[in-house]
Amino acid sequence: MKPMRMHHVGIVLPTLQQAYDFLDRFGLEVDYEGYVKAYKADLIFAKYGSDSSPVELIIPDEDSVLAKYNNGEGGIHHICYEVDDVAAVTAEFEAKGMKMLEKEPVEGTEDIIINFLRPKHSDGILVEFVETIKPINKGYSRDRGNKK
Repeated sequence: MKPMRMHHVGIVLPTLQQAYDFLDRFGLEVDYEGYVKAYKADLIFAKYGSDSSPVELIIPDEDSVLAKYNNGEGGIHHICYEVDDVAAVTAEFEAKGMKMLEKEPVEGTEDIIINFLRPKHSDGILVEFVETIKPINKGYSRDRGNKK
């Protein structure tokens, strides 16, 4: 596996209002938004001024597997590393007997694919791996992934 760079920390928040309050509290702005169909959740990547911030806010739908995260209170959910090839990382961990959350990488947003290493293989920390497959589309609208 090639060296990886830290991509972001994922934080689950129960409501969109809480996500915007978090952004305001720390002087962050929306860099881009998206929707992850596989996990039924909106996401907001933050920025500070012109700089990207390694913070992803995740707002799950009511029927999302993430809706009950931390008893519905939300909190820090995962750390994420950017890699060149998520499928290769998945295969490498699986070959070592370490289970991934998904058998194969899944679409995160339309621009990325992702997979997670189960926490039992990483000292209790959920670790996500992300591969950018095309330029990030910052023209998302909150209408479940429709373009502006």
